[in-house]
Amino acid sequence: MKSSSFEFHPCKKFCGNNPTKTIYFLMVLPFCIFLALFLLSSPVPIYKQLFFTRPSHHQILVIPKVEDSCDLFSGGWVWDLEGPIYTNSTCPTLPDSKNCGKHGRIDTDYMKWRWKPDSCELPRFDPKRFLNLFRHKKLVFVGDSVARNQMESLLCLLSQVETPTDIYHDHDDRFRRWHFPSHNFVLAVFWTKFLVHADEIIRNGLPSGEFNIHLDRPDANWTRSIAQYDVAVISDAHWFFRPSTFYESGHPIGCLYCDSNKRKLKDLGLAFALRKAFHSALRALKECDECKGLYFVRTFSPAHFEHGSWNEGGRCNRTEPLGPEGVSESAFELEVREIQVHEVKKVSKVSRDKRIKVLDVTKAMMVRPDGHPNEHWHGPEMEAFNDCIHWCLPGPVDAWNELLMEMVARERSKE
Repeated sequence: MKSSSFEFHPCKKFCGNNPTKTIYFLMVLPFCIFLALFLLSSPVPIYKQLFFTRPSHHQILVIPKVEDSCDLFSGGWVWDLEGPIYTNSTCPTLPDSKNCGKHGRIDTDYMKWRWKPDSCELPRFDPKRFLNLFRHKKLVFVGDSVARNQMESLLCLLSQVETPTDIYHDHDDRFRRWHFPSHNFVLAVFWTKFLVHADEIIRNGLPSGEFNIHLDRPDANWTRSIAQYDVAVISDAHWFFRPSTFYESGHPIGCLYCDSNKRKLKDLGLAFALRKAFHSALRALKECDECKGLYFVRTFSPAHFEHGSWNEGGRCNRTEPLGPEGVSESAFELEVREIQVHEVKKVSKVSRDKRIKVLDVTKAMMVRPDGHPNEHWHGPEMEAFNDCIHWCLPGPVDAWNELLMEMVARERSKE
């Protein structure tokens, strides 16, 4: 009498009565089961493990020590299994305006790319190493809200090992200082729209959005205190993209985005204004006898508005980096970068006692349209517009501080 119980013979159909096939099947079966379980349980989606078809500079990455001779700024973004060292729930200082996850952004792949130089590996950001480099030191970011964005990134990175104390902020929250007591480290940000002195034009009692910019007068809001800091990261550019009148020695010399015929002033262009402003800012450092620190000019951080400008419905809703084709050699972002790099080279030639370096992020960030808040942000101003200028936290801006850490470590090794 046959048994009515069900019998499962996985090899019977394929092996028959052949002992060799049976042994082969039993050897292969455990490996197949292990592979299936590994792929299903991996934090990286299967399609990125098996079918990701980006160019060769997008690879899974293991990070050893960087070589001092390596060009940190020539490279590409690589897919990273580990992801950021903090989240929007583990950073106690993360501002709402950069907390993209809190405000509805559900994709997370933009957090999982790391900057990889072509000829070496860049060490991961190590908050303990950074704080030890800056023990009993002061670091300040000088510039506009994108400079603050980098400072906010650094706060999040460092807060994973030590919670900072907020020791000062002005009424408008433009100038701020934090203290890390265990390392006696001070981190600050100085607000300046143009690096040089400027006054907004008032019409009918209201701000007009137009400025009188004194290109030969460095902004005292940052120059009067810069000598107190051991390291400064100086940046600017975004505020120049608006109508302005330029002054030197107190006299108007030209304008930008203006009606030249109506104003009887020549439109001198954006490049002229940026070159003059950075020349004046770096001249202030050169002529400051008390300024004995290490200074970086962080190059232009591009915006990525598509389908319109910032006030015409422009957005940035991409979810992956662009490939190398995303960088056009004729892009105006590279022109801005070249102005900044050129001014650093000029001042370095005549002021060899000043350590002024370039923190060159422009090309790296030109291919990261996926890293902006877009609609996923909240702030006191301009909530009706998408933000394609600043960067989500965590996000690509964290790489700036990895580069900063390595550059400071290189300089320290020379002392």
